[in-house]
Amino acid sequence: MQIAYWLFIFSRLAFYKNPPIPQVLPEPVSIIICAKNEAENLLENLPYFLNQDYVEFEVIVVNDNSSDKTLEILLDFQKKSPRLRVINVIVNTPIGKKAALAKGIAAAQFEILLLSDADCRPSSSMWVEHTQAFIRDGVEIGLGYSPYLYRRGEGILLNAFIRFETVYTAYQYFSSALMGLPYMGVGRNLAYRKNLFYQAGGFDSHMDVASGDDDLFINQVATPKNTRVILSPTAFVYSKPKSSWRGYYRQKSRHLATGTRYRTVHQWALGLLSFSHFGHYVFGFALILFQDFLTVVFINYLARIAVVSFMYSRTLRKLRDHSLAPWVPLLDVLYVGFYLVFAPAILKKTEKWN
Repeated sequence: MQIAYWLFIFSRLAFYKNPPIPQVLPEPVSIIICAKNEAENLLENLPYFLNQDYVEFEVIVVNDNSSDKTLEILLDFQKKSPRLRVINVIVNTPIGKKAALAKGIAAAQFEILLLSDADCRPSSSMWVEHTQAFIRDGVEIGLGYSPYLYRRGEGILLNAFIRFETVYTAYQYFSSALMGLPYMGVGRNLAYRKNLFYQAGGFDSHMDVASGDDDLFINQVATPKNTRVILSPTAFVYSKPKSSWRGYYRQKSRHLATGTRYRTVHQWALGLLSFSHFGHYVFGFALILFQDFLTVVFINYLARIAVVSFMYSRTLRKLRDHSLAPWVPLLDVLYVGFYLVFAPAILKKTEKWN
């Protein structure tokens, strides 16, 4: 089952070739960022959004009742850049950032929306131009890639695992979209049309879940015809990784809580993938321990890890993260612990988004 996933599904990402940027007339774009106590990140990252090399765009930052200097910093940026619009929310909003994001979408002047977060930065000044060019001719959703930054020194294993998990998740949702079965995107780098948001009723159907402003919404509205994968490195959006295992656990628990709300076909596909990956190691270990099938299990392991390593080598070049390749065999084993640690999080209701 694992080899089938890698050869027939994940190979679609590994062998995907980026098409040239469509030569179309540029449309105006609204970039929307929600911020809650993000003063430091805004100081560092907001200039990357404001300095995009594009003819007509606005940057909307929704300050969601922050208690730090977020508003002060935003107002200072606003004095220097007329492109920046600040929406200041001074009341407690419902769980998650959906209410804040909905306010930003309502305020957007333009039809094409590009979404990101305060702890992110576009990889180039061409992010807007490249992304908006694909939202044409019936395409209403653009699924972008958002890798985590490489960190040296202390915490290198955590950083490698976060980047590995991000690539593994990308295998799943990009390959599925390339098969014509789009089911999620990541809010750090996501584009869709404003009209699509309102036609779908916004976030109303899952407002009770803290997360899901990206994956649950895309799961609801994405179709084979209206969704496009956007994978050029000039359109990546880099994000700052967590620096502690506790912080990563909290972040990932919030993200995973939405999985039970996916469409049934997507739940089954992801469930079988997780079960087969987990079973590959756990049942293999059991066969060695109780049945003395060392040779069979070892051959089985080598066959799978050869396929996995080959696919990762191709994909990591595409995703500009070559340094992760030597870690793949180790992190693939450690991922078994990921299933054990985060299984309870799938059923846990998260109350906060930051």
